[in-house]
Amino acid sequence: MIHFIYNPNSGSKSNASKKQMLQKLEKIENSQVHLTQYAGHAHDLALKAVQNGAQKVVAIGGDGTIHEIASALIGTNTALGIIPIGSGNGLARHLGIHLSFSKALQQVIQGNEILIDVAFWNKDAFFCTAGIGFDAEVAHQFAKGEKRGLINYIRSSFKSVLQYQPIQILQKDETREDVFSMTFANANQFGNNAFISPYSNLQDGNFEVVKVEPLTIWESAQLGISLFLKNISQHKKVSIQSYQRYDFSVPIGTLYHMDGENLQTKELHHTIKIIPKFLRVIL
Repeated sequence: MIHFIYNPNSGSKSNASKKQMLQKLEKIENSQVHLTQYAGHAHDLALKAVQNGAQKVVAIGGDGTIHEIASALIGTNTALGIIPIGSGNGLARHLGIHLSFSKALQQVIQGNEILIDVAFWNKDAFFCTAGIGFDAEVAHQFAKGEKRGLINYIRSSFKSVLQYQPIQILQKDETREDVFSMTFANANQFGNNAFISPYSNLQDGNFEVVKVEPLTIWESAQLGISLFLKNISQHKKVSIQSYQRYDFSVPIGTLYHMDGENLQTKELHHTIKIIPKFLRVIL
């Protein structure tokens, strides 16, 4: 049995396009289609699907919807399928999943399963990227807006850089460090082909810590350009290192993001870790 979980609030498709998508899904044999109704509903639906012995659970939405569903499937024999219709589609792009609905649907039905690594921020799983600093500030500004898409993300970035101040982190060895941003990358990009960690691999048992030192406005612009040129590792203020575990501390209330979701810390101490090959994905 294939369970399709569709977030009708994802993306910017017209009502007519959404209706056509649902009509195509309803024609798939041995399947059920579920529409999400509230935040967290996709996770609940995915858990029930697993309990009912689902072979595949397919996320139709953006990175947030994928995050909810994948979190319910980790460590199980149920495979995650992805039909990306969000604004960034970071995990789907990394995995090479088609952005066309029809082609992605074909992949879900005919594709093969692989196992990918799952990263954790304390007890919470994430699959693409997470982090603190400037990226979290942009995610915070972006979440305030009513519109999605790359253009609005860029607008949020410009707005944030004018008022942003670097944050201080406390390392495990008690040393303090000021950073513009610190990203934990399981996959290679934020979405929209903005490559924060170009060489990250979802199957190597590691995640990458991408640290950016405090920047001038000009250096910030250079950094933004390097994301899309896939050469951020060459920026003089950037360091990228691979880890299986990373510990640090930041003040309670610090903004952070996880798979695009805008959040605030509720603890002082944080651990990022990886569990290799912990999620089945259809490609």
